[in-house]
Amino acid sequence: MASHAGPLAGLKILEFAAIGPAPFCAMLLADAGAEIIRIDRKGAEPRPKHQIQYRGRRSVALDLKNPAGAEAALKLIARADALIEGFRPGVMERLGLGPDIALARNPRLVYGRMTGWGQSGPYAHAAGHDINYLAVTGALHAIGPKARPAIPANLVADYGGGAMYLAFGILAGLLNAHHTGEGQVVDAAMADGTVHLMAQMWGNFAGGVWKDERESNYTDGGAHFYNVYECADGKFIALGAIEPQFYALMLKMAGVTDAEFDAQWDRAHWDALREKLASVIKRKTRAEWSALMEGTDACFAPVLSLSEVAQHPHHRARNNFTLRDGISQPTPAPKFSKTPGAIQSGIALPGEHNENALADWGFAPSEIADLKSCGAL
Repeated sequence: MASHAGPLAGLKILEFAAIGPAPFCAMLLADAGAEIIRIDRKGAEPRPKHQIQYRGRRSVALDLKNPAGAEAALKLIARADALIEGFRPGVMERLGLGPDIALARNPRLVYGRMTGWGQSGPYAHAAGHDINYLAVTGALHAIGPKARPAIPANLVADYGGGAMYLAFGILAGLLNAHHTGEGQVVDAAMADGTVHLMAQMWGNFAGGVWKDERESNYTDGGAHFYNVYECADGKFIALGAIEPQFYALMLKMAGVTDAEFDAQWDRAHWDALREKLASVIKRKTRAEWSALMEGTDACFAPVLSLSEVAQHPHHRARNNFTLRDGISQPTPAPKFSKTPGAIQSGIALPGEHNENALADWGFAPSEIADLKSCGAL
């Protein structure tokens, strides 16, 4: 069995193949050193090598509708520290792999469940995607120009409110199990996580600081000092000069002397100041503004295209990208001083590790042979 690098080395996790935030969560944990076996559906199609969220773990392909396949999964569950599944509520129960049965086999197991709406509630069994979870949580209403909400790719609910919260929940559950000897179920819902991500916004809204209207607040495009501006070459820069000293420096470096800009926090002036600052920024190219402001306390950054990001000096200095299997991809984050993580392996073919992964997790050769003979493996 190959050794794993990272602070989670020695942790054993069983992942039931899914899409979206569940495999991204597994990638996070694998990058940090956890040993993960992914249970793929028998006969599943290979994943393209660009789907890097599936990197870093081995694959065993089981027919979970075959009683022998389900029993093999339970034997793996008995040897795991944690489990990740991303099916709709009730699917794992119908397979005979639900939390009650799993925890009876392994009382210390942390059973991580990833759904959009959660295991309960009126929407629990409804299909949905990131945009739907954003819509019901208020996040979609809060993002974009006044005319209509903007769609922030699928970063907020899928990966922020979903994968990150599932990873946090699993690690918190493991810490508790270490102290108490008892596992538990982690019910991670993308809608729940997104609501929680907006904690500061909810507080500001309750306190009358946040207006319930897009482009009316200082971090949603309403303020001139926290905005995106087009340059002379059609490219964009981002300014985020909130604090007074940073704001003053930004104005100085932009050559702005108009006294109207002194009223930084007067919302009544924001629309006019955005227009004035936009005309100033339009006089230079993005490269010219970068040469002037990049790396200063003006809270400036060029808006980079995806094709530009990996070559930016900051990312190069921190080794934030690497080339593996012909694909440029992010390296593990965060960075650890003593136990750095690593991309443990590429993307496994479904069933690629049927024999060696099962053997490493305690299956005898005869058990593996029986699974093959009955068509479960």
